[in-house]
Parts: sequence; C-alpha cells; structure tokens
Amino acid sequence: MELNPADRLPFHDEDEAVHAHAGETVPSRDAQRRHLQRVPLFSGFDEDELRRVEELSQIVEAPVGTVLTRIGDAGESFFVIIDGMAAVRTPVGAGGELRPGDFFGEMSLLDGEPRSATIVASTDLRLLSVDRTHFWRLLDENPELIRRILTVLSRRVRRLEQTVHAMVNRTDQA
Repeated sequence: MELNPADRLPFHDEDEAVHAHAGETVPSRDAQRRHLQRVPLFSGFDEDELRRVEELSQIVEAPVGTVLTRIGDAGESFFVIIDGMAAVRTPVGAGGELRPGDFFGEMSLLDGEPRSATIVASTDLRLLSVDRTHFWRLLDENPELIRRILTVLSRRVRRLEQTVHAMVNRTDQA
C-alpha cells in the first residue's frame, strides 16, 4: 500500500503548517527541514542537501494499524520514520519495532524484488516517503547516503545471521 499524503493526522502544530486549501494543512518547508534534520540518515547534510531531499520527498502520515508494506508486494517507495513506531513482520515471524530515524523499503527499490517484510503502524506515524525514481536520484546526488544505507543493510544481515545461527544451535541441541 502506498500512502496518500492528503491523509492528515493530528501531528501538526499551527507553526508547522501552512494552509493550502479551505482548512487543509500541509507541512511548511521549514517544518519539513526540521524533521529531516532529526533523522540520523541525513545528519551532517548541509542546507543544500537537505533542500534537495525535501524536493525529492514528501511527508506522509499513517494512522495506527496502517499496513505500510506487505510481504510479496511490489515496492514503489522508501520510507523514513520521523515520528511514531511500526512493527516488522517477516516470513519467520515478528521482527523488531521501528522507531524514529529507522527506514524501510529500500531493498525492493535496490534489487527490484518484492517486499520482504510487512510493516504495520504501531502508533500514528509521520514518515518521509521517496518514490522509486526520486530514490535513485537521491542516491546519485548523495554518495554518503549510499554508504549509510549500506551500513544499515550490513548490520541487518549480521543480525539475521546471528538469529539463524541461534536457531540452528537450538535445533542441534534438541
């Protein structure tokens, strides 16, 4: 499921919003930049780099219970959690909890394969969303971002290896 940025939640303070049409609010660019600055993936980015991330992304909101990605579905977006938490479900069962600063959806965009996990909003969420085309543009323009994503992916693989190793050891002992 891809999120609709028009779905609004009660995250917005008046100073974080600009009025668009008849009572509708959207995050101001300053508010979006403040959100981006809080995300570790973008730490150290200068104003121009943050501005470019703003241009290539949008902030979307999802209420508790929203299925953000589903195992086996095609992936069209990359997400970074700004506020809230999400639960991870993989083919081997429940995974961890994603928190502000965590990201997901990059694997399908990188390798073109279907989603490998189902992600469900545990709380109301505010997310940065980058579609496939803009994701590649963002990576092309920010090589440091590639390094950061690869570091996180490497850590995920190591945790998976440790989990599999622990499962094999339990089976061998039984």
